[in-house]
Parts: sequence; C-alpha cells; structure tokens
Amino acid sequence: MNLRSRNRKHVEMDKSALNDILFILLLFFLIVSTLANPNVIKLALPKATSNTKAKQTVVVSINSNHEFFVGTNKVPFESLKQALLPALTHETVDPTVVINAEKTVPIEDVVSVMEIARSVGAKVVLATAHKE
Repeated sequence: MNLRSRNRKHVEMDKSALNDILFILLLFFLIVSTLANPNVIKLALPKATSNTKAKQTVVVSINSNHEFFVGTNKVPFESLKQALLPALTHETVDPTVVINAEKTVPIEDVVSVMEIARSVGAKVVLATAHKE
C-alpha cells in the first residue's frame, strides 16, 4: 500500500522581483559612492594657468579662520612640525608636502608652513585650482 502521492507539485519562487530590487540597490550604492568624498576640507583655492601634478604624500590645509590641518586632522600651528615628521617618515623618496590654502589666507601663513616643511626635508607644492 503506497501512501505517497505520485503527482508532486514543484513549487518555484519568482525571482524577477528580487533581481529588480538588487539592481536598484546596486545602482544606488554606485551613485552614492561616486558622490561621497570623505576626508575633504572645503577650501576656495586660488587659480593658476600651469598644470603641475605632484605626488601627494602629506596635505597641509589652511582655511580662512587660520586653522591648520595635516590631512584632515586639525593641528595648532605650534605643533605643525611635530605633526609633519611622523607623516613624512614612511616616505623614503622625495617626500612632498602639498599646501592647500584659501585665497583669503595671508601669504605669511603659507610661507611659514613652507619653511616648516623645508626644515623637515620635504619638497613643497602649493595647490591651486585650474583657471578656466
């Protein structure tokens, strides 16, 4: 006496709705990842006509409030040299400091950062926006 049914029904899930949701999520994350720009300090850079690119090892930013940043870390001016030394020690060939300064920053602040960078043995590059 066989109690099992011979007419088994195969149940199958429709996967098209799941594929649509995954595709929309993929598009969302791709768009968000291109728009997200972490570790950036917003500065209005001066314009320049030349286009020189430097190998960026350490970025020093100066905003209009005379605040100094090494990378994205706010550093007082008095301890700028101590903050640059560990950042430059891992770079063995031609260490470079890129200075991002807003247009309104006095040139004395930029020159003092350049002198500090030169004193630790780094090449100094001043970052500007491309003139349109």
